[in-house]
Amino acid sequence: MTGPADCHVLGRWRLVESDIWDGDYLNLVGPATIAFEADGHGEFAFGCIQASMDLEYGRTIVFFRYIGCDEGDEVTGSGSAEINDDGTLEIELSFDNGDDATLKARRI
Repeated sequence: MTGPADCHVLGRWRLVESDIWDGDYLNLVGPATIAFEADGHGEFAFGCIQASMDLEYGRTIVFFRYIGCDEGDEVTGSGSAEINDDGTLEIELSFDNGDDATLKARRI
């Protein structure tokens, strides 16, 4: 793992696509976003889901654990976010005891 200063994933991204949710759901409550900070934390919000993340950094990839809520119910899980050759971000999201999803994001 590298330090946060070497990580190209840092910053704010707009979630634009998902393999299990459509665009209307992603932007249900507000713009669907995910953010990665240099302090080891991040957050994402889409649909009815809002969560905070603890991060581990690579140069073009971030691994994370998250905790948050989905319509008032607690959700936890893990994931990763990696920069593709075209500059988009591919996010693998796994809900503990639940679904797995792949999302795509573009830098804001």
